[in-house]
Amino acid sequence: MSLNVIKGVQNAENVLVRIDPLDLESLPESVLARTEEAFGKGTTPLQSVHQMIEDVRKDGDTAVMRYAKLLDSSDLEDFRVTEQQMAQARDSVSKELYESLELAAQRVRAFHQSTMPDQWVDRNQGLGELIRPLDRVGLYAPGGSAAYPSTVLMTAVPARVAGVREVILCTPPQRGASLNPAVMVAAEIAGVDALYQVGGVPAIAAMAFGTSSVPKVDKICGPGNIFVSYAKKLVQGSVDIDGVFGPTETIVLADKTANASFCAADLIAQAEHDPLSTAILITNSQELIDATETEVDRMLTNHERGEVAKTALDRQGKVVLVDSLEEAVDLVNHIAPEHLCLLLDDPWSWVDKIKHAGGLFLGEYSPEVMGDYIAGPSHVMPTGGTARFGSALSVHHFLRTMPVVGLSPMEFQKLGTAAVHIADAEGLSGHASAIKVRLDEIAKSS
Repeated sequence: MSLNVIKGVQNAENVLVRIDPLDLESLPESVLARTEEAFGKGTTPLQSVHQMIEDVRKDGDTAVMRYAKLLDSSDLEDFRVTEQQMAQARDSVSKELYESLELAAQRVRAFHQSTMPDQWVDRNQGLGELIRPLDRVGLYAPGGSAAYPSTVLMTAVPARVAGVREVILCTPPQRGASLNPAVMVAAEIAGVDALYQVGGVPAIAAMAFGTSSVPKVDKICGPGNIFVSYAKKLVQGSVDIDGVFGPTETIVLADKTANASFCAADLIAQAEHDPLSTAILITNSQELIDATETEVDRMLTNHERGEVAKTALDRQGKVVLVDSLEEAVDLVNHIAPEHLCLLLDDPWSWVDKIKHAGGLFLGEYSPEVMGDYIAGPSHVMPTGGTARFGSALSVHHFLRTMPVVGLSPMEFQKLGTAAVHIADAEGLSGHASAIKVRLDEIAKSS
């Protein structure tokens, strides 16, 4: 297939098409028709999300089971996975897969342990900051047509490292079937306390408000489809959320030394996720573009997910030919992609110039797919340009800080008069009085 080539930075500033992760109005006709079939004629997807959240808030498990049957063909009286089911899943996965998941968990755990912040208290100053983990978090892993044991590891392991007391996970079963065994095993390896085979909006609502079976959580983390993203946004405030994620995206920044086969493979790996995925190659080498295009054609022949990848590459895929790597880096920082892969002669020399990216992957043997599974950092990363202010999921998402103020009388006396002046400037005489009464008491006793 022919890749969409853009020449020059001036023409490429909007190369990454921003897909609104909450745009329920632009869903395909098939989704709109299914919504009306399930919820009644004239019901919009937005209305269906509101209805499901309100029904679960009001009716709890009854609503969750009703929607599980309606949307996932799941007819379960108890949607919490049992110990017997976990044992069956453990027995059904291969030794190779089990050991691979364990290795991935070990690497993710080690990475996040190294990022744990330290609390501090200075009793001489009477100041400090305590760090406390959240009590209970709810994780969401997509399911249905595919299974993502990697997402379970990438969300649950950081929560456990942070010290979260209780971790629960919701994920939908495959349509009309049970949960994927690999997902169940990953949950066990990661230390999930309870696993619920329920997905979509009802799962988000159940974790946000609590039901007889699903406990109310303090925070919901994990990616999902547009309905899940919208539900997370609507329950924010009742619980915290990690963010609202759109379709995944990768930029491969490469020079003439890059291996065209690697470039093509990385673009296809990104594009096969979803028809809305974005894969972009930015380079200063026309020769690399020509060779990569040839390799993409070759690799897509008989590719298992070739049609998905072709659709994504045709719709959102781009190749940008620039005059220099310096202007390529400026373009990357403007775009702020979820993933940035540097297939450059000396990638480490460019690190300090990269300001905005969800995750940075350096060199031909650090492809983004290794970050998806086993490298160490979480693969839940900010999308759609939100890497300008957002960060990849980490232990910090599961911790909160608590400032401590414990001033001695001497320190209070040093600071009190200045505080009175500020209180007076704000017209808050009660604030000023609460300081003055203490200053007077110190003066009396000295």
